[in-house]
Amino acid sequence: MRSHLLNGRTTEHYRSSVTEGVERVAARLATTDRPFTGVTVDALSPRIDAVDLDRPLGDTTAALDELEDVYLRDAVYFHHPRYLAHLNCPVVIPAVLGEAVLSAVNSSLDTWDQSAGGTLIERRLIDWTAARIGLGPAADGVFTSGGTQSNLQALLLAREEAKSDGLATLRVFASEAGHFSVQKSAELLGLGPEAVVSVPVDHDKRMQTVALAHELERCRRDGLVPMAVVATAGTTDFGSIDPLPEIAGLCAQYGVWMHVDAAYGCGLLTSLKRRHLLVGIERADSVTVDYHKSFFQPVSSSAVLVRDAATLRHATYHADYLNPRRMVTERIPNQVDKSLQTTRRFDALKLWLTLRVMGADGIGALFDEVCDLAAEGWRLLAADPRYDVVVEPALSTLVFRYIPAPVTDPTRIDRANLHARKALSASGEAVVAGTKVGGRHYLKFTLLNPETQAADIAAVLDLIAGHAEQYLGESLDRAS
Repeated sequence: MRSHLLNGRTTEHYRSSVTEGVERVAARLATTDRPFTGVTVDALSPRIDAVDLDRPLGDTTAALDELEDVYLRDAVYFHHPRYLAHLNCPVVIPAVLGEAVLSAVNSSLDTWDQSAGGTLIERRLIDWTAARIGLGPAADGVFTSGGTQSNLQALLLAREEAKSDGLATLRVFASEAGHFSVQKSAELLGLGPEAVVSVPVDHDKRMQTVALAHELERCRRDGLVPMAVVATAGTTDFGSIDPLPEIAGLCAQYGVWMHVDAAYGCGLLTSLKRRHLLVGIERADSVTVDYHKSFFQPVSSSAVLVRDAATLRHATYHADYLNPRRMVTERIPNQVDKSLQTTRRFDALKLWLTLRVMGADGIGALFDEVCDLAAEGWRLLAADPRYDVVVEPALSTLVFRYIPAPVTDPTRIDRANLHARKALSASGEAVVAGTKVGGRHYLKFTLLNPETQAADIAAVLDLIAGHAEQYLGESLDRAS
């Protein structure tokens, strides 16, 4: 069994095994003609349940053959131009190279003596990102597993900085179109469900600052403590960007921690055309970025940034075996001092290699392409009488609803849209997402693939209409 350990004596086995795996994936990518096979849970579960994990195959080729059957054949492939559903991006090759390197070396980024240069690379990338945001010379941060963890840590810091005598008085203000992780974080931080105040949005799905001001004033009047305002730069459903300068002004006026959830919109930090959409983010106390959304990085690759490095002390805990206090005076950099995690992957390497190979402008050009595509898709939808499109996109998301001319019952229209989404996924020809707007079912394109073309959007819209019309026709037949 020692022959399977990666070390200086097994490098040939390592090389041949990884090469064989890469060849399998490359062949699958080269021949996949649709984003999904449409396999169902009931069809796939028996194949996986039948695998006897206590009887190893003992052979890499045999294991990869089996993997084809239980995973690779039916995986959802985000690289395909008709994957249009969630915030999953196709990945760039330098980042995949970084993934291979970091997995093999297996550095853990919690302490210097487990990572050495990895610690310094992560710190350099945090400084680079903070500079792009404009947080100032005292800024710092740390890589995380994703936007949910980043938002949780930011709100933890805000809670501690609020210096309240009791958690029950703390309030967090977030757009009604904001991410669910704000509510989830409040629960995890012991604040309770009533702690999050939902602020209405305008026609463009941006937080209404007049309503925010009203809620902040009411909070103060009721003797409660405004802990944080969470502004969103790229909502999950609409890609909308809250009015950051105005929100920053209100946070300054009321002495409230300003957090910007830019998990989606962080790609604008490298944009050649749209960086101005983030004006005001530089005034935030903390910022969430998800490189694995709009920087085209493999999952996971995220970070939380703070204006004042000193606030990260609220996540610090010293353990004698790991990061004793003496290391601070000895100036030994341990990233665990600022992270909610202990053992942590060297995910920063993927972004490092991407920047060293492609450059920031290269990333920004790709993100601008998908934003341009969304604008073109919006024009297609706005001109198509079959569809109602909710809002003109700021980023790369389109939310719309099929509305057949002869049908006026909104419940039947809901069912037609739900059926169309399911039927489309079952066919494997495309994958789209869904959401609710005003209590009604809508469909959603999240465009993160520069390979997707307007022709793909038009073709998928025709497919959706076809499935919806078929459903409505069949439902009429059943009713008659």
